[in-house]
Amino acid sequence: MPFVYGPDSLETAELHHAPAGLIDTNAGDHPPIRNLYDAKTVCYIETTKLWSIAGPIAFNILCNYGINSFTNIFVGHIGDVELSAVAISLSVVSNFSFGFLLGMGSALETLCGQAFGAGQVEMLGVYMQRSWIILTGACFFLLPLYIFAKPILVLLGQEHDIAMLAGQFTIQTIPQMFSLAINFPTQKFLQAQSRVGVLAWIGFVSLLAHIFILFLFLKVFGWGTAGAAAAYDISAWGIAVAQVVYVVGWCKEGWRGLSWLAFKDLWAFVKLSIASAIMLCLEIWYFMTIIVLTGHLKNPVIAVGSLSICMNLNGWEGMLFIGINAAISVRVSNELGSGHPRAAKYAVVVTVIESLIIGILCAVIILATKDDFAVIFTDSKEMQMAVSNLASLLGATMILNSVQPVISGVAVGGGWQALVAYINLFCYYIVGLPFGFLLGYKLKLRVQGIWIGMISGTLLQTLILLFIIYKTNWNKEVELASERMRRWTGQELELGSPTELSNVTHVERF
Repeated sequence: MPFVYGPDSLETAELHHAPAGLIDTNAGDHPPIRNLYDAKTVCYIETTKLWSIAGPIAFNILCNYGINSFTNIFVGHIGDVELSAVAISLSVVSNFSFGFLLGMGSALETLCGQAFGAGQVEMLGVYMQRSWIILTGACFFLLPLYIFAKPILVLLGQEHDIAMLAGQFTIQTIPQMFSLAINFPTQKFLQAQSRVGVLAWIGFVSLLAHIFILFLFLKVFGWGTAGAAAAYDISAWGIAVAQVVYVVGWCKEGWRGLSWLAFKDLWAFVKLSIASAIMLCLEIWYFMTIIVLTGHLKNPVIAVGSLSICMNLNGWEGMLFIGINAAISVRVSNELGSGHPRAAKYAVVVTVIESLIIGILCAVIILATKDDFAVIFTDSKEMQMAVSNLASLLGATMILNSVQPVISGVAVGGGWQALVAYINLFCYYIVGLPFGFLLGYKLKLRVQGIWIGMISGTLLQTLILLFIIYKTNWNKEVELASERMRRWTGQELELGSPTELSNVTHVERF
């Protein structure tokens, strides 16, 4: 494996910063739209660019989410208590860590995307390694949540039988959490360079392998929820290892080997990672809390089980839009790093419109099959009827969620994480959550009331961010991206001129 950033390699390296200002005729940017033909041309170009990135990413994420979903499906045919327990573990505890680690890893979407757009590909490997270190450390801080999952769920009001089985399953999935510390940074490293085809193949093969392992452990060996947890851990680490093997073997430009520079300026990187984590976690944990609140209602097994099925299907659609989220983040960060403000702006407009169309189509499918789709997850007629009663809210959520992740992707691509975190805190936890509690408990609307309140908070957040994007000065964003690259490259090397590059301490070959 080649070493990284030794004195010889750095002495000849030239770092290409993004332009400090904007020139309208900047090569590669879109011209202004003046007529319908221009609009159609831009739409075609941006659609092609978006889906060449979003398609493989979305497919990969759908396959990864399929690992969760098929785990629920296999366990659901064991019994209702097992379904509710595993749903609680995956929807509450695993989602908590998933959201936090994915959020921290999302800092790479800003830095790697803008560095790649600015021509500083050699920095991507260092950023990724630094993120590996930070996310692995974060996993140790999350361990108590896994170890004490049972008493925490009991404290939150979950039924004792569900909490006990969920606690056991959660402890058994600790290895899966640590796999995310490798998975997410590696994924962002590849996405920033639009090396997304391999992610799709890794996800597809892993999903097929997971289904086989689930069948073997649950149907053949009869290991129950313990077998489901073992399959979950094996599949998660398979994905992480496969991605690293590809990076080391086939990404020579961005990966120069392990580097001691990954340990430099960790605190500055931690702060950006935490801002990204808070922004994303406030979104993911928001819908996690609906499961917790539902556990306090009458007949919690049916309430939690029916809602978890709806959230599972909503998650399938959500994973598609997380793929689009990642793609628009790559598009915006690359274009800002390259000094193309109109390309960034038009990419946002096209993506929002197309995502909304997909969301409406998903809602129509759900409403058309509302009495039937639950049979995939459960044999219980009572559970199927409860799911059918929630179908209209599921459809409304799917429409709203088609736009919201796209906007979040724009925020990550532009480096607006801190601002969005404040907006999420207000809309979700000051408006949406109390409103849902009021409707669900005080006005006796039960699950439907809790869900309506949550949708209200998401709608408010979406409208605010749409307004902010509408008012964004994209020329200014290009300048901010350029400054961000200069600042972070300066922190990485702590050098100001090519002459000083020769003074960098030699980095040992690994």
